Amino acid sequence: MVRVCLLTLLLPLVAMSHPLVHSPLPFDCQDVYQNGSKHNGVYTIYPTTADQPVSVYCDMGCTDDDAHESHEGQWTVILKRVDGTVNFYRPWDAYKEGFGNEDGEYWLGLETMYRLTWPSKYELRVDMEDWQGGSVFAQYTSFSVESEDKDYRLRLGNYVDGGAGNSMSSNVRFSTYDKDQDASSSNCADYRKGGFWFTYCGNSYGANPTGLHQKGQNSGEGIFWYNWKNNFLSLKSMTMKIRRVTPPE
Repeated sequence: MVRVCLLTLLLPLVAMSHPLVHSPLPFDCQDVYQNGSKHNGVYTIYPTTADQPVSVYCDMGCTDDDAHESHEGQWTVILKRVDGTVNFYRPWDAYKEGFGNEDGEYWLGLETMYRLTWPSKYELRVDMEDWQGGSVFAQYTSFSVESEDKDYRLRLGNYVDGGAGNSMSSNVRFSTYDKDQDASSSNCADYRKGGFWFTYCGNSYGANPTGLHQKGQNSGEGIFWYNWKNNFLSLKSMTMKIRRVTPPE
């Protein structure tokens, strides 16, 4: 059943231990939604403590044209690529802390991803669009990022088909141009012009959500999801977002 999205205030609630009562300081976008804010947009969450707020874009499932809400919403966006206004060719520390504009292009930050996903189970969805208006997605049953002393290693669950094909691998350490940790003899982050959980830089597999924003080029440096197009054709947009499957501990 489709419900109308209402723009409501984030009302203060009494923090209790009962699992159905939400904290006034939202842990992620699901808490923001449960606290009454149901429009897409930038919100503040608290994945660690009250004195460490994090700005994040929440995909609540609302569309701009009809102001309706879908049960597919309540996603916490960890990466958004839309127009090339943000430089993603950055060092390790930048990817650790996060950068960009939450209302446009941004990377949430590896440390925040770790803080979000270590106490509870999340699923991952990757939405993408090409320059001809075609759109598909890839979904994974679980997503978590390990701590920095474990190189922010990625753990993925099973791939759920959304038309995009599976272009990500589990058990992969994060790489940037100044911290090469992929399985290739080349520096994939330097080669692809952005940091990511790269496996190899080869010609038959992989994704590059943090690459250059190019219009339909096939350079291998653009934003691509190889198994959708079976090539390196640069895409118009890509969004990675996570949603909690189990409550935080």
